[in-house]
Parts: sequence; structure tokens; C-alpha cells
Amino acid sequence: MLKKAKFRLTALLLATAMILGACAGNSTGAGDTGADPGGKKISFTIGYAAGDPAAKKAIADTVKRFMEANPDIEIKDLSENSSSSYLDWLKTKDAVGEFPDLVEMRDTEVFAHAGKIVELPSDLLDLFDSPPAVEGKVWNAPLSMNAPQGIIYSKKAYADAGITELPKTYDEFIAIQEKLKASGITPLVVGGKDIFHMGFWVNKFLIDEVYAQDPDWNSKKTAKEVSFTDANVVQAMTDYQELFNNYVDKGWLSTPDNQTVSFLISGKAAQLYSGTWMFSQIEEADPSFEYGFYAVPDRAGKVNIIGLPSPAGWSLSAEAAKDPEKAEAIKKFIRFFFEPEQYSQYLASINGIPSTKEKVTYETAEAMEAALALMNDPKVTKSLAINNWWGENLIPPQFRNWFYKKLQEMVVNDGDVKTYMQQVDAEYDNQVKANSM
Repeated sequence: MLKKAKFRLTALLLATAMILGACAGNSTGAGDTGADPGGKKISFTIGYAAGDPAAKKAIADTVKRFMEANPDIEIKDLSENSSSSYLDWLKTKDAVGEFPDLVEMRDTEVFAHAGKIVELPSDLLDLFDSPPAVEGKVWNAPLSMNAPQGIIYSKKAYADAGITELPKTYDEFIAIQEKLKASGITPLVVGGKDIFHMGFWVNKFLIDEVYAQDPDWNSKKTAKEVSFTDANVVQAMTDYQELFNNYVDKGWLSTPDNQTVSFLISGKAAQLYSGTWMFSQIEEADPSFEYGFYAVPDRAGKVNIIGLPSPAGWSLSAEAAKDPEKAEAIKKFIRFFFEPEQYSQYLASINGIPSTKEKVTYETAEAMEAALALMNDPKVTKSLAINNWWGENLIPPQFRNWFYKKLQEMVVNDGDVKTYMQQVDAEYDNQVKANSM
């Protein structure tokens, strides 16, 4: 067990287990090898976040190529395009005895504390360039580095609105939104039906007002040294609310993330705030669509982006690690996944940034070049989203989704920001108390 654990998974799983436990007797447990009667195949299950179509296809294609090259190994893909959060999906899988043998892990510290995953095997560590450690232990084979998020915009919409320069300050960005509105087009599309999508704008403002100045804000909040009612957080959430009230498509709450590209290429909206993984989706939907990408500056003209590494990626389940043959098959897949020939195809599919020591390249377009320039610019502050910090800065595992939903409610009700932040602050404290070890 990790000595400094702050939050546990056991309580989170209990309610789900009570509801779904009756199903477990009919499910295939994680320890089931799935081998055929002749014992010729080794089988393991895999699970990953399937909300992004490009990433899902890229991983599924790699799995297929691996099985073609290794007919003695079968990989059973458990991943689903679910409307629930990925954390909730994993909790449900665990409750019914179907926790994946190889799992894309995002809430690493939570599942490590619960004993659901094991450290990354030492003979895989050399594949990666300084993967983040949680209290001295590496738990993940990082699929890629965290990529910056920003404005993906229609060049035609900008030209039609007479926009000839990209913004140098946040006020100039707002002026662009006004020009787009005046031209008759909706400035922004948001895929609010998928709760993870809400985090893009939420974290843009939190990074600008909070994390760029204080990367340890989460730990201070857990210790009750700072508050969501502080002026900087209230300012961030006020900007968030005003942006949604004035410039976001009115159907945002019922729009799924996978429909945002169609809004952009059809001309229904001029811009989408998202990450580099959307580039391939745009190009696949309409190869002739001309778009650009930039990070939205803060009021002082400073550019702050998501770009720090975080402990996330492929992890072996504790159950799978008990089976030497299965563990070796999983390690073989991980090595295959990160071979330059395979890994470059995955990265190209999602416009990802490689995490491996070995140099991996792929052909990039103008928008991705802009994203890479941001990552390589020492003047650009690199940060993380509220739920991607770890160690003392780990937030309660259920808080992120609760927070995003509360902010949706605030926008829909045009609520008083300070009042809502008082509720958020109280809920955070309650969750810390409920989940503390």
C-alpha cells in the first residue's frame, strides 16, 4: 500500500457492487484466460476510454495487427462508447468482475491505492522518456504526452467575418467572438452532452487564473488553505459562464462530443475548443476543410496550456499480473504498441505527442505544427487539468464530474457564480472527508 494515500476506491465501488453484484456470477472474471480447450491461445482483456472515435479506432487497429502477428494470443476488447464517465465505466466493470487485464489508466493513484493495478514491469521502463512516478513508482506506459488544447477554427468563417489576425489577449479573443456573431454564424460549438468535454473550457480558465500561478492549488484546497470562493476562481468561472451565455451554440447541453466536428465543417459554428486529437476527425470528415489552431491567451497576453506529463497510460491489473503467461502476453503487446512502425500510426491517428525514448515521427499538417510549437515554446506555461494532478494535489475521484455538472447547472440557470462556488467549496470538503484514509 502507498503510505500517503489520500483517497480510496473501496467506498466508491461499494454502492455499485451492491447494485450489480448479482450480475457478477454470470460474468467472465478477469482471471479467466479465455483459452480454447486445446490450450493453444493465451487470452487477455483490454479496456480504454472509447469516447474519442479516432483514439478508439487507432487502438482497435493496433490490437488487430498484433493478433494477426501473434495468432497464439487473443485480445478481448471490452471498451464501449458509453455516455458515462470513464471512471464510472471502470468502477462498473470492476463491480461485475470484468476489470480489464490491460487497462488505460487515468485515475492511477485511486486504483493503485485500491490494489487494482501493479507497477509497470521494470523491463518496460526503458521504452519511455522519464514517465511520471507516483510516490516513486511508475504505474503506466504513457500512450502519449498530454497535448495542448485550443481553438480549432474555420478559416472561411474567420475570413467572412473580416478577422485577419489571431488574438494576442483574451479581450481580443472576445472581440473576435463579437465579429463572428455579427457575421451571422454561431461562434462556438460545445459537446456538453459528454461530461468530459466540459473540462476543456473549465480548465482553460482554471489554468489561466489558478494553476499557472499556483500548481499546488489542489493540495492547498484539500488543506482548506484556499477556496473555490477566492477571487481568482470566481473570476475563472465568471469568464466561463459569460462565454457560454454569449457565444456558445444554444444546444450545447444536448450536443455530443462526436458531433462537434459536423458543426464546424458544415458552417453551423465557427470554432471548437478542443485538443489535437480532433484534427484527424476533421480531415476524415472533410479533407478539403481549411482550419487553423491556436491557444487562447489570458488577459495579460500570456499563453498557458495543458502540456505537463501526468501518470496515465497502459497499466496491468493486479489479477492479470498473477498469471505469468498472461502477463508476458500483455508485455508483448505493450512492446508491439510502442514499436515505431506501430506507434507512429497510433500517433498520426490522434495527432499525438510521443512518450517514448526512441524517436517517432509522422507527417503533420499546419494545425499540428502550431500545437507542437506551443509545446516547444519555453515562454508558454505548461500545466494540467484539475483532475490530472497527483500526489498531494490529487482531488477526490468523484469530484471532477460533480463539479462539471454543477457548472452546467450554473450556466443553464444563469446562477450567481459566488453562490455556486460556495456550494462547490462545501462539496469538495465533504468529498475529501468521505474519501480520506
